[in-house]
Amino acid sequence: MSIPRIELPAIDLSNIDLPISTLLPAIKDALTSHDQLIIEAAPGAGKTTVVPLALLDTKGTERAWIETGKILMLEPRRIAARQAAERMAQLLNETVGETVGYRVRMDKKVSDKTRIEVITEGVLNRMLLDDPSLDGVAAVIFDEFHERSLDGDLGLALTLQGRQLFGELREHPLKVVVMSATLDGTQIQSYIESTSEDTCPILSSEGRAYPVDIIWNASSSKAPLQTNQSRFQYSNHAKHQALIDQVSQCVEQALADQTGSILVFLPGQREIISVQQQLSQILGNDQHLTITPLYGALSLSEQRKAIEPAPQGTRKIVLTTSIAETSLTIEGVRVVIDSGLARVPEYDPKNAMTRLKTERVSKASAKQRAGRAGRLEPGVCYRLWGEEQHQSLANFAAPEIDQADLAPVALQLIQWGINDPSELDWLTPPKTSAYNQATDLLIQLEAITPEASALTDHGTAMTQLAMHPRLAHMLIKSQSLSSDSAKSPTETACRLAALLSERDPIKGNCELTQRLVLLNGETGQANSPLIKRIKQLSHQFEQQLKRVQSSDASKIQVDSNDLAGMLTALAYPDRIAQRTQEHQLTDKLSPSNLTSYKLSNGRQAQIPTSDPLTKETYLAVAQLGGQSGQTSDRIFLASPLNLEALKLVEPSLFNETVAVEWSNKDERLLAEQRETIGKLVCETKPLSTIPQEQKQTALLNFVKAKGLNLLTWTPEIKSWCQRIELLRSISIDQEINQETSWPDMSEQGLLDSLQDWLAPYLSDVSHINHFKKLDLKNILTARLPWPLPKELDEQAPERIRVPSGSNIKIDYSQNPPVLAVKLQEMFGQTDTPSIANGKIKLQVHLLSPAQRPLQVTQDLAGFWNSSYELVKKDMKGRYPKHHWPDNPLEAEATARAKPRKG
Repeated sequence: MSIPRIELPAIDLSNIDLPISTLLPAIKDALTSHDQLIIEAAPGAGKTTVVPLALLDTKGTERAWIETGKILMLEPRRIAARQAAERMAQLLNETVGETVGYRVRMDKKVSDKTRIEVITEGVLNRMLLDDPSLDGVAAVIFDEFHERSLDGDLGLALTLQGRQLFGELREHPLKVVVMSATLDGTQIQSYIESTSEDTCPILSSEGRAYPVDIIWNASSSKAPLQTNQSRFQYSNHAKHQALIDQVSQCVEQALADQTGSILVFLPGQREIISVQQQLSQILGNDQHLTITPLYGALSLSEQRKAIEPAPQGTRKIVLTTSIAETSLTIEGVRVVIDSGLARVPEYDPKNAMTRLKTERVSKASAKQRAGRAGRLEPGVCYRLWGEEQHQSLANFAAPEIDQADLAPVALQLIQWGINDPSELDWLTPPKTSAYNQATDLLIQLEAITPEASALTDHGTAMTQLAMHPRLAHMLIKSQSLSSDSAKSPTETACRLAALLSERDPIKGNCELTQRLVLLNGETGQANSPLIKRIKQLSHQFEQQLKRVQSSDASKIQVDSNDLAGMLTALAYPDRIAQRTQEHQLTDKLSPSNLTSYKLSNGRQAQIPTSDPLTKETYLAVAQLGGQSGQTSDRIFLASPLNLEALKLVEPSLFNETVAVEWSNKDERLLAEQRETIGKLVCETKPLSTIPQEQKQTALLNFVKAKGLNLLTWTPEIKSWCQRIELLRSISIDQEINQETSWPDMSEQGLLDSLQDWLAPYLSDVSHINHFKKLDLKNILTARLPWPLPKELDEQAPERIRVPSGSNIKIDYSQNPPVLAVKLQEMFGQTDTPSIANGKIKLQVHLLSPAQRPLQVTQDLAGFWNSSYELVKKDMKGRYPKHHWPDNPLEAEATARAKPRKG
């Protein structure tokens, strides 16, 4: 498709005094000769606003490709997309929506005249799914690609594959441009070139718009915030307050030493609010200072307030998160204070939970942040860490794909026709465990077939809703419900989805229903900008849902009081929570008591005991969180759940199982029929008869867990096993690479083979005392087939006859085995006793009359010829009544003190 040429308003880009300006001719030439380009330009170089306009300006050039469609420029954040579009429109002396427009969630300003469309990354992915060839698009610019967002990585991968598959259908190849101030250009160059026969040039714009001085360890605190760890955990309130104090002190220092407004980078909303409160107390009612927060959850008007220049004669202190790291130009800022910390989500595929972690920024992010100070004039950046510590920072932040919930990606790929993510060329491939967990969730949400190979009809409908698959599933399922509520189930579902897509409008309790009541109000807080935004989003969801009406005419009646919990459980079936028996806990970080719940995914979660929800046995949890590495999470949003109503609506969540397991509390085997949801046991019924196979498995697992000491081990049985082990070791040594006929009677060997030797004798075992009653000797003897018992007695006898005539027991617990015998009983014997057909000499312990070893030897003849004389001299005085002959080889062996007289 070819878009008619639109005459642009007169604009002379050469008059724009920005570092990127000198690079514009090279950029145009590169895209005339090639289909892809990487642009590296320092913060403040002007690439975001100037490059798209330069590509669109065809004056004096022959670039037919630009006539084939519009330019799409991707920004990682909505606020950056809007500001970029507004700035370009301003340069053209137009309003947004004419030549330059934008399209983000909940907001768009475009027209038939629009040739440059600034969009967020998720918008591109939906466009690609609708039309993989991107017909009507001449170029796609991935701005600030160094952030490596999940949507950005997926968007680039799908764009490159779409260009490969459908390039022949286009008049001109789709141009792909990747831009950033801090990216690994050579890595991305190799990646892009691997998908195309064309080369990918890299163009660099050196220098900032203005220089920025770096001040290291910028804090008047005696204890600066320093750590070599990549992750910075707030383990207690003291660490949090230390950060707040340092930042506040640094702001005071900057106000005294510098001019202009100040941009402060903090990890998250919590720290922003704390610093704002502390600075308000320190600075008082200074009419020349304005403190404004800037983070993603704020309304558009609140964000604009932070971005706009301070009134004449005043200074502004903007407290922000990483949202202001790239693309945004905050008017009047020439000072940056960087805490060096960022809060990022971390997804755990084991339990489908996303937690926030606070970690050190990368060198690339620190560079981006410092660049904010040099946008409009020379600036200063205060860093709360030292130069030496800076060298230990990672070069780049980890890509989001390594630590994100991949369910939306998996759904998009399967919709695209990709069953295995390895079929797509990725800059960073998704982790197998996380992707498999995502497809498991989609199967549970009925979006894809059990083989994870295709969309179901339900899944196809879900793809038409621009939201997380969990919420899409909930909205579509709501169409099969009816209720006596004033709002229909679909209206309630849309409002619930909107609530869960925005920040929480209520603090202090966890009840979701109160939020829904607030949305239905007409005055007070119900008219706040946040509530208005949630209502607007809810209305958009309702409009989307109308396009995917369910064909199922039947409706299931749900009580209005159960509706919120029902809908939440449909979206989060893995977060159905059951109150535990021992539910009162004390949180180390809080003096208040907590009530504990077990989730259907197996994890533990707590809620303050003061919250009314703790009266409920079952909850449907919509929002919870915690720190990485913790075994328990905190519940933030939930609703009471009626299990019987849920069973009518979604019976597939419930399973009937027979459980046979050992009860440590009762010390007996329990067998019961269970109704379960995931790992929750909702209802139990005792079984009168126990399936034999399951009983055996439960008992064997118990023995493996507790060990063989459950059985009665006599010294005789232990010695018998040790004798077999000795012959087995000899057999293995002699028959290399051949199996020995002797069974493994070691402790580990017996545990590994419980099924073979113990299982057949467990039919009457149901209590722990029954293990002691088992005839262990006969059970183990059965492992030794004939003629091995005969060989055992011959080669490893239990006792051995000595010269005195005594049969002395051999100790097989040691290696070599020990023969402990009184010295006088061995008179006359020169050969050391041996076993196993002479292969093993026993270690002879020659004992004194007091049964203490006088000599330990495996050379009996050598002892008589050497050491005996010394022993005789020593012992003769101590034990004069005992026989100590001068010639032990001719003396009579005796078990008595002295031999009988002839």
